[in-house]
Amino acid sequence: MRSSRVALTAAAAALAPALLLSGPAFAAGTASPAPAVAAAPAVWSPDVPVDEMSDDDVRVALLRILGDPDSGKRVTKEINALLDSYDVSRMREWLKTGYALAQAEDDRVALFRILADPDSGKRVTKEINALLDDDDPVKTRQWLETGYRLAQAEDDQVALFTILARPGISDAMRAAVIEAIQGTPEEMRYFLEYGQYEVDK
Repeated sequence: MRSSRVALTAAAAALAPALLLSGPAFAAGTASPAPAVAAAPAVWSPDVPVDEMSDDDVRVALLRILGDPDSGKRVTKEINALLDSYDVSRMREWLKTGYALAQAEDDRVALFRILADPDSGKRVTKEINALLDDDDPVKTRQWLETGYRLAQAEDDQVALFTILARPGISDAMRAAVIEAIQGTPEEMRYFLEYGQYEVDK
């Protein structure tokens, strides 16, 4: 059951439109309009009118959430239980209320993991502590999606300037650090994790 679900999760987003377009009405070239329903979004949003979605779209929405790399342990566990139950009414209710609660718990766990990471600098630590004190799931999700990257980039920039200030730094290392500072947040992170150890001392 689980191995089949992994394949379904990977293919759900790609196959759903094709399956809809290959139905009898499209194959026969008829023009009879189908009733308007809210389709499962490519990226799930709580604003989607779940009650207007078809049963198939509800299942596709769950599979898409399951395939999202941001989906943590609680979200994954609850979706698997729902898919095993075959109870579409429970699936709808979970999309309306349960998903937000499960995602909030997973996001909070993610904050603690980042906080425990030795690479997390002052700005990241400060912002996470503020989020934990505020305990606002919406702000936490926004920070994980966009704020974390910016906060980590600032901390990484500080770390790069610290390398530049080392006594006896080689010309090759100095040039590599300056290039990293002028790069993207991802390039700075890569240099700190790997690139600096590849530079000729």
